[in-house]
Amino acid sequence: MKQRPRIYYTESQKALMWDHWKKGESLQQIAQLFDRHHPSIQRILAETGGIRPTQRSRSRLSLTLAEREEISRADVAGHSIRMIATSLRRSPSTISREFKRNGGRQSYRATQAEQAAWVRAHRPKICKLVENRSLARIVANKLKLEWSPVQIDGWLKRIHPDDVNYHVSHETIYRSLYIQARGALKKELLKYLRRTRVMRRSRHHTQKRDNHGRIVGTVSISERPASVEDRKVVGHWEGDLISGSNNSHIATLVERHSRYVMLARLEGKDTKTVINALIKQANKLPRALYKSLTWDRGKEMAAHKRFTLATDIKVYFCDPHSPWQRGSNENTNGLLRQYFPKGTDLSLYSQAKLNAVARRLNERPRKILNFEKPAERFNLCVASTG
Repeated sequence: MKQRPRIYYTESQKALMWDHWKKGESLQQIAQLFDRHHPSIQRILAETGGIRPTQRSRSRLSLTLAEREEISRADVAGHSIRMIATSLRRSPSTISREFKRNGGRQSYRATQAEQAAWVRAHRPKICKLVENRSLARIVANKLKLEWSPVQIDGWLKRIHPDDVNYHVSHETIYRSLYIQARGALKKELLKYLRRTRVMRRSRHHTQKRDNHGRIVGTVSISERPASVEDRKVVGHWEGDLISGSNNSHIATLVERHSRYVMLARLEGKDTKTVINALIKQANKLPRALYKSLTWDRGKEMAAHKRFTLATDIKVYFCDPHSPWQRGSNENTNGLLRQYFPKGTDLSLYSQAKLNAVARRLNERPRKILNFEKPAERFNLCVASTG
């Protein structure tokens, strides 16, 4: 089979790639736009770690290509520097420096001068984490604790509200990790991120679809009290399962007000096993802290009425294919994949280990909580119930 010649993409084609990448399309989908295979696209996007390069721009005070062409024509016509400057409404010193930078009047060419100006202007700003190594060490240490860049960003601003030298945006942290040319953070720190990818993905990338089977006797989420929606009342939980190899599973529970996480070890996915585990978890908490549970329509909740009878906790079910209706739980399941990657045998983890993982999540500051920790907020609720 004859190999196709290597394609060299134009700037407009690269811009199109980045537009579709931002929308969350896969490498294969983008490659089809150019009738190429996905490695051809990956080569372009991976150069900057999946982060779109900042579009270059020039100062409004710089000479334009049109002005340089005018300078070239006036030079050929024998006009003086002062005459050229007057016609362009520029300072004579600007025209003089332009000639000196580009080989003098005898060698001046407009297009070459324009290109040289772009080359000279390529002076990227030094990354803040390169300039402030103390800040870089703090960021690296927090990454090793599995804190996200957003959490680090918010925590630093909370701890050092008046010291901008210790403020760094989460985007700067991401760029320092994925664009190694910046020289700020070691590439090895990527393994501590929630999702260990070689390129940064768009937030719009395809998400998991809720494709579980149907069960009967469900109470729709539309019947859930309106007071649950604003998250001001503690005690309303969202739940789901995450799965691993060898038909292993863990039940995950997230409290909507505080984003507090609880995990339950499961011996199987059958409804009896799952309901028994959920009843056991519910009995660990005061009744005021567990008022309702929202789940998807998985078969593991077929015996939901037994759960309600045993705990007096109402169960509400999401609409089919609507995982965003349990947004907190979906997000938490994504975070848990950092500890339990797909393909892991979850049956190897004891309940003590699951509790330790839950503590790690509950001790991280959360942007949605104004960088409070879920444990802090939940413990306040526990104290208030007495």
